[in-house]
Amino acid sequence: MAQPQTNVDEVVNAIAAETDTPAETVSQLYADTIATMRTEARVFDYVPLLTAKKVRETLRHKPH
Repeated sequence: MAQPQTNVDEVVNAIAAETDTPAETVSQLYADTIATMRTEARVFDYVPLLTAKKVRETLRHKPH
């Protein structure tokens, strides 16, 4: 059974709203993070989920 596709725009907008960060910034960070994670992953099913978690953590701990 195939995993449902992650709607990246929805994820980016949700993270932007949660962290009070511009969507463009979140989008770039998400793209960079997922590219890195895909090169390191052996199993790809959870890469989008783990990417969103890492982006959230990065932005929450980033000084404004």
